[in-house]
Amino acid sequence: MTTAPPVDDADVPRYWRELGLPGLVDVHVHFLPDRVQAKVWGFFEAARTHYGTGWPVAYALPEDERLEILDRLGVRAFPTLPYPHKPGMAAWLNQWSAGFAAGRPQVLQSATFYPEPEAAAYVADALDSGVRVFKVHVQVGAFDPRDRLLDPVWARLEEAGTPVVIHCGSGPLAGEHTGPEPVSGLLERYPRLQLVIAHLGMPEYREFLDLAERYERVHLDTTMFATDFTEQLMPFDPADLPRLAALQEKVLLGSDFPSIPYSYAHQLQALHRLDLGEEWLRAVLWRNGARLFRLED
Repeated sequence: MTTAPPVDDADVPRYWRELGLPGLVDVHVHFLPDRVQAKVWGFFEAARTHYGTGWPVAYALPEDERLEILDRLGVRAFPTLPYPHKPGMAAWLNQWSAGFAAGRPQVLQSATFYPEPEAAAYVADALDSGVRVFKVHVQVGAFDPRDRLLDPVWARLEEAGTPVVIHCGSGPLAGEHTGPEPVSGLLERYPRLQLVIAHLGMPEYREFLDLAERYERVHLDTTMFATDFTEQLMPFDPADLPRLAALQEKVLLGSDFPSIPYSYAHQLQALHRLDLGEEWLRAVLWRNGARLFRLED
C-alpha cells in the first residue's frame, strides 16, 4: 500500500484523504445521557475486576469536546447506540437519542429495545420518527435475542431493513446468552435481518464470519478488532484473513469511541496493518457505511 497509516489522531484526516475518501463512517460510537455515561465509565475504571486488565478510557470528556474530536477526525456519520440493562429503560433512551440527533446531521438517529411487552410499540414509534439504526447488547441486557417477546420487533425490523448493531460475541465478557448459537437461531427465524455483528463477534470470530458468509444482510463491524489491546486478550487467527478480505463489502468501521483504552488513530492503524489492500480499506472506512445508511442519497 502506498498510503501510510495515521501516526496519531491529528494525522487521521491526511490518511482518509490519501485514500481518496470524503471522511469516515463509524457505525459504533456511543453518546449516552450523562448519568448513564458516567456509570459506563465507572465500570471501565474498575476494569481489572471485570477483565483482569486496565481499561483507561481515552476520551472521557464532556459531550461537546467529544463531538469536536469526531469532527476533527473527519467522522462524517455516526450513531449514539443506547442500550438498556433492565426493563422500562429503552423507550426513555430512545427519546433522549432522538433529541440528541435533532439538529445534528452527522448523527444517525439511534434506538434500542428490551424483551418486554411494550417493545413492539416503542420500536414502531422509533421507526416512524426516523430511526436509522438500533443497538442490542446481549451481554449487558442479559437476555436471549430469541425471546418470544421480541418476535414482533424482529419481524418489523426485518421488513424495514433497518440495521441493528448487536453485541453478541462472548468478549470481552461472556454472558448467559452470548456467542453464535442464539444469533444463528435468530437468523433461522428472520434470515433477512440487517444485523451488524459488533466487534467482529470477538472472540468467536470464525463462527460469526460463517454467519456473514451465509446470510445476505449480516455485516461485521471492526470495533476494537485487531488492536494491540484486543490481540493480547482475544487474538484473531491470521488464517482467517482471506475470509475477511472476501467479505470486503460487508465489513464496517466501528471504534467504540469514546470508551476505548487507546487513540482513535490506533483502530485505523490496526486495520491498515492487516494488509488487505487500499480498496478493502476504502470499502470499510467509508463505502459500506455510506451505502448501508444511504448517505450518498
